[in-house]
Amino acid sequence: MNADTASHQRIGRLTPLADVLAAITRIEPVAPRAVAPAKAQGCVLATDVSASVSLPPLPVALRDGWAVASDATRDAGPYAPLTLQPPPQRVDAFAALPAGTDAVAPLDAVSLLGGMMQIMSPAAPGEAVLPSGGDVEANTVLCRAGARLRASDIAVLTAAGVEVVAIRQPHIRIVNAKPGDRILDAAAAMVAQACIAAGATAERVSSLDDAFRSDHADAIIGIGGTGEGRDDRSVMALARAGNVTCHGIGLAPGETAAFGMVRDRPVLLMPGRVDAVLACWLVLGRVLLDRLSVARDSTIAVKATLARKVTSTVGIAEVIPLRRVGAEVEPLASGYLSLHSLVCADGWMLVPAESEGNPAGTAVEMRPLS
Repeated sequence: MNADTASHQRIGRLTPLADVLAAITRIEPVAPRAVAPAKAQGCVLATDVSASVSLPPLPVALRDGWAVASDATRDAGPYAPLTLQPPPQRVDAFAALPAGTDAVAPLDAVSLLGGMMQIMSPAAPGEAVLPSGGDVEANTVLCRAGARLRASDIAVLTAAGVEVVAIRQPHIRIVNAKPGDRILDAAAAMVAQACIAAGATAERVSSLDDAFRSDHADAIIGIGGTGEGRDDRSVMALARAGNVTCHGIGLAPGETAAFGMVRDRPVLLMPGRVDAVLACWLVLGRVLLDRLSVARDSTIAVKATLARKVTSTVGIAEVIPLRRVGAEVEPLASGYLSLHSLVCADGWMLVPAESEGNPAGTAVEMRPLS
């Protein structure tokens, strides 16, 4: 081995994408922790959350009006108003119904005539009433384990009186191999925001060695320094600190990516190009975070028809950006994905490694870039 070979990273072979994904599925999830629902938005539930009581506990009015016994109003009409005895009670929306009543008549359906309360139209049983348990019955599962909590979920849990939920929230350290580099900084910021959107916390640090030594991370993502250039050192740093599972992955763009472990913590190293970072995040990074948090796959794929053919190299899975054109989708680029193609894309598709591509008119799955 000559000096040049010994001092530089070399990629011996491209590990099939399926093998890398299989390695990720063997990673242990992070431990659950308990938080208030208000602090759990975007995070992944570790356990099911159920309603402890029926809500509402008693029937309540769904509008401002008059609480009445519906049976006593059935013969009422505009030309034959009925005098109600006892007089109806006025109730506000979401107030409990008085005993003996089962409906809420509109305010203008009851009039005071000659000192008597009279109703002008019949009220149907249960009209404008939310019955006991109408919102949710006791012990009903509100949100299931693996769900990523939305703002609407938080509102429902809070309204249902849930005070604590168990979540899995991975802490990710993100390292730019060349701090100050405009492109790598942009890529690192993109990954940080994507991690947060996936329910993790993200911390940007300046050194892979520091990230490897620290215990305050559940996974490490490195940006840049994965190639065979004279200044590429990221994979060698991983080899010094832990184990390199693979260097070189059958994914385009992203062929120089690497994956490994440092003290049972997964490390994903991505090439220093925006398109390659995006591809690695979409195909590998999301899967890694979902594994750490035990999240159900929430990425919604939609069926779309190709307007033009897509060609691909057998043996390499390929990320293809897609743009909607009427009722079809148009492939924008392959191999190297230009910045312009990425900003014009409405989604992406993955061409499997065993495929040579797809002809025009093929139905494909388009996934969101976010």
